[in-house]
Amino acid sequence: MSNYEKLIPVSRPSIGQDELSEINEVFKTGWLGLGKWVFEFENVIKGFTGAKNAIAVNTGTTALHLALDAIGVKRGDEVIVPSLTFAASIQAIMLCGARPVFCEVSADTLNADVKDIKRKISLRTKAIMPVHYCGLPCDMDAILDIARKNNLKVVEDAAHAFGSSYKGKKIGSFGDLTCFSFDPIKNITCGEGGAITTPDDELAQLIYKKRILGIDKDTWSRYKHKRDWFYNVTTLGFRYHMSNINAAIGLTQFKKMAEFLEKKKKIVKIYDKEFKRIKGIEVLKRDYKNTAFFNYIVKVKKGRDGLMEFLKKEGIDSGVHYIPNHLQPFFKRYAVSLPVTEKVWQEILTLPLYSDMTDNVVERVIASIKKFFKQP
Repeated sequence: MSNYEKLIPVSRPSIGQDELSEINEVFKTGWLGLGKWVFEFENVIKGFTGAKNAIAVNTGTTALHLALDAIGVKRGDEVIVPSLTFAASIQAIMLCGARPVFCEVSADTLNADVKDIKRKISLRTKAIMPVHYCGLPCDMDAILDIARKNNLKVVEDAAHAFGSSYKGKKIGSFGDLTCFSFDPIKNITCGEGGAITTPDDELAQLIYKKRILGIDKDTWSRYKHKRDWFYNVTTLGFRYHMSNINAAIGLTQFKKMAEFLEKKKKIVKIYDKEFKRIKGIEVLKRDYKNTAFFNYIVKVKKGRDGLMEFLKKEGIDSGVHYIPNHLQPFFKRYAVSLPVTEKVWQEILTLPLYSDMTDNVVERVIASIKKFFKQP
């Protein structure tokens, strides 16, 4: 076993025999691609979030790309997005040929700064992409209001926020388009997967076609009806659909999600209580009631990198989510001055948080951090 495998990880999925059993059911049918498990998973998403339409795809990144493509984002357009997000958000914009326009984050939540979004709107702006950082919902009323007044679409990057709520409404149940991720470390996983929700039926039908090469009928639909060989290609599309195998994992995971989220919330509360007592750490603003906690991040006011090295020696992994994209080599052509983002990214630290964490592991993480800061 390598040293890395011995580390307490930052995150990991909770998977086992239940997921394998459901995959086996898929194998028995011989239909591994887009089929009834995917459609069932889409219905589960709709039922849970209250969304009118849900389209399952193969990753959260392709969900973002599909959503932007479907609303007509193209070369010469601009999409406003916080720099403090995973590179997938930016790559999805660039795949459409559009320009990412980086906005600031609020220092206490690390969500997009609404005032800076407003400042960044130009005649070329086509969409706003807020990111629900760590699962904490952005100020969606304000963002949607800005969008409506400027005739813009909002594509929510809710990769962290499946299960979170905003003012009594589940993320994904309102707004223009919401994109989820179900990759290996999300609150529930499909192995790899994503989904788009939208209240717009016409937009949903377009996305359904675009996710499978612009074809008007998927293979499962053709298989079930007469003249099953016939299809029409009606729009530009991609091979972005989810498979039955991935959907089977997601359906099994969904049955456990309430338990997963409750366990993670309990750990977050314990962490917050302990770390608020440590002078060198600043705890982010939390909303325990409405957040489906994805990961756990604090700000280390001084010596973040030293703490990371110390934790590694203690057998505890940690991370930084994220290096701002406007500082990345490939995106430097879009670089702007973002003083808040540039300050907080040098302080943020991601600590272990996953639903299978034992009490002993949680205590070990806390004890090691107290040891670093010489706290009793």
